[in-house]
Amino acid sequence: MAGVLVIGAVVQRVAGIGLGLLCVPPLVLLLGPVEGVSLSNVASAALSLFGLGAVWREVRLQVMVPLVAAAGVTVPAGAWVAHRLPEPLLLSGMGAVVTGAVLLVMRGVRLPGLNGTGGAMAAGAASGFMNSSAGVGGPAISLWALNAGWTARQFVPNALFYGVVVNALSVAAKGPPTLSGTAWGLIAAGIVAGGLIGRIFADRIPERPARRLLLLLALTGGVATLAKGLAGLV
Repeated sequence: MAGVLVIGAVVQRVAGIGLGLLCVPPLVLLLGPVEGVSLSNVASAALSLFGLGAVWREVRLQVMVPLVAAAGVTVPAGAWVAHRLPEPLLLSGMGAVVTGAVLLVMRGVRLPGLNGTGGAMAAGAASGFMNSSAGVGGPAISLWALNAGWTARQFVPNALFYGVVVNALSVAAKGPPTLSGTAWGLIAAGIVAGGLIGRIFADRIPERPARRLLLLLALTGGVATLAKGLAGLV
């Protein structure tokens, strides 16, 4: 479990998003859908805060406020869904959401509806719901940034800021996972180790290969989670 978080932390520090996409499928398979997503939210919030200190001045607060505000409105709805759906159905939904989101990002889809303040609020609302229910709020924000023409350098600090706020809201809505003190210690060590490694390699790893690897791993995890959910429904 800690090893999964180390890898996810490295990827998120390099790409701005990715911990949820990469870690939710294995964490859900290990802990169940509610606890697995909650742990991913905790880890994402901590890692985003860890990385934000170095790039805080590059955050565009005026641009991010509509995104964060819209996400805050839909986070409770995502938490409600996560606690009430049967596990096989929730696993199937999470797997489908992750798989679909990854495929959209891989194809570089541009959606005219995501332009302007209204588009930012739509992306934030979708991201907040997906983050709270399935731990994968990043793709909606990536699609919005792609439509806005942002570079990776512009995206990363703003994604880290968004990750701190929205993951904290998601944890507040659902509560943290119930784990032993030893498990929390290993998780904290994994997050710190991944953050430090990611900081070292953030400017050395070419963006395109790192992003491609992230998406391929996330797609594999999404398909595996979907398959487990569908098997439980049969």
